[in-house]
Amino acid sequence: MKDVPVKLGPLALLLTVICICMTTLAILTFTTAQADLSLANKYADTVTQRYQLEKEGQTFLAQTTEDLARGILLMPEADGLVHEDLELGNTTLHIALRMKGSSSFTVDTWKMERKWEEDTKLGNLWDGTWR
Repeated sequence: MKDVPVKLGPLALLLTVICICMTTLAILTFTTAQADLSLANKYADTVTQRYQLEKEGQTFLAQTTEDLARGILLMPEADGLVHEDLELGNTTLHIALRMKGSSSFTVDTWKMERKWEEDTKLGNLWDGTWR
């Protein structure tokens, strides 16, 4: 019997390409998962801040209702509203109450606002103006 030599050149090349592709896909999967985790953590922090401010706002409304029931009058500002700003981190809850007589009120404004600062780490990007 005659020995037939096995040619491993094309097979070895194919396996090398497959290994490189699998390694690249694994790295991309890992970095995407890290980015998703980072974004999920930022979102969780934002939602936690918003809910905490909502809770503080509801506590303010309850306290205001109790004060009015005890006869403590609220003094509206020049626009006829009682304003309260609650801050937590970089988020602010603006509350404005409109007094109805001396014993009741309605919520005129309940607005969440987040402070935003421009990200200047991107370098010199075109600002859209012609020089």
